[in-house]
Amino acid sequence: MTEAGTAAGSAATTLPEPVRQRVLNLAAQALGQLPATDIPPPLRRFASFAPGKRAKLSASVLGPILETDEHFRRLVAFEVRREHPELGDAVAEGVPVPAAEPIEVAALAYLLRPEDWEQRIADAAQLPPEKPRVDDEALGRLTDQLDQARTETRQVRERLREQVSELKAENVTLRRKLNEARQRIAGLQTDLAKRTVEAETADERVDAARAEVERELRKLRARITELEAVEHAARRTAGQERELASTRTRLLLDTLVEAAGGLRRELALPPGGELRPADTVAGVEPSAAPIGRSAPDDDPALFDELLALPQVHLIIDGYNVTKTAWPNSPLHSQRQRLVTALGALVAQRRIEVTVVFDGAELSGPVQLNPPRGVRVRFSPAGVIADEVIRQLVRAEPPGRPVVVVSTDREVAESIIAMGGRALSAASLIARIARA
Repeated sequence: MTEAGTAAGSAATTLPEPVRQRVLNLAAQALGQLPATDIPPPLRRFASFAPGKRAKLSASVLGPILETDEHFRRLVAFEVRREHPELGDAVAEGVPVPAAEPIEVAALAYLLRPEDWEQRIADAAQLPPEKPRVDDEALGRLTDQLDQARTETRQVRERLREQVSELKAENVTLRRKLNEARQRIAGLQTDLAKRTVEAETADERVDAARAEVERELRKLRARITELEAVEHAARRTAGQERELASTRTRLLLDTLVEAAGGLRRELALPPGGELRPADTVAGVEPSAAPIGRSAPDDDPALFDELLALPQVHLIIDGYNVTKTAWPNSPLHSQRQRLVTALGALVAQRRIEVTVVFDGAELSGPVQLNPPRGVRVRFSPAGVIADEVIRQLVRAEPPGRPVVVVSTDREVAESIIAMGGRALSAASLIARIARA
């Protein structure tokens, strides 16, 4: 520590109490104006306090720091001089200020440290303490006030004693009631714990029963769903069978009706069954040749005669025809050309047409737009188109004319054995080309 700092510390320890209080007040006011970085850490928490509260609470910390921290004291002195410019400049320059309070001058001198600062502190220390002067009249008034205050205090004390006694009695009553309430609460808590255990046990039983009911309900729902599916399948199968039987019967009936009408027209039968005069003339009647039986299979006229049969069903082996007619075209082009040509044939003849393609030839989903009246089927996996054609022929009622177009001899023989008629692909190709 420097000699000036030692002298400052020595003088600070002997500051008169009024001077010391004024120094702390001035420093506390300046503390609120300093940046936080310039305030020593022990004092930073006081910087945000109100000025009066700051001076009162920071006095024990602020005084020792002013004595030891020369840099902080100079910052405080700068702020104090700025707040008291006239008196501060006079004290700093050593100019006597007779009109100023000696204590104020000594406090500024301690902070600003002019050359005569120690002398100014010593002058303030030599001032006699001011004693209050009280005259006899004022003293009498004060005595009367004191006696009155003592009387009022005694009365208040007595009232307070009475209130304390009442409060003690009330406290005893409240304690008794509190003990009774605690006993009731303890009994209620015990009863509550018992009922809680019973409720938890009941909840467990209810949960178990609910779980069992839900399991049984799930089983019943599954069984109901299964039975409904079986019933639906049975109804659907029965409906399909009834519909199929009705369709087969209707087709057979239509076939018989149209066949009978065609036979009547073919044989030129009279409308009535009575004998006509011309029937008595002797002669040899010609025999009716079966339709299409004497013509070759690739004869276009035979194809037209077969299509003229009532309710005829034309079944075509798709690839057998397309690969004969358009062997160099892609398969998708062959399929589309065939079904388009058959659409024109259906529009002319109003017949039922089914085309069957072999599913083994497919490499992916089929994009095909068949015209109205042309049914297209692809054989499922593991089944050839020939077998699907046989199934279609078996599905028809006996007596309905069925014509299958295929050059496969095995297919033709099986179709003929089932009562159908087989034509070669050339006959259909010739009919399409003529159209």
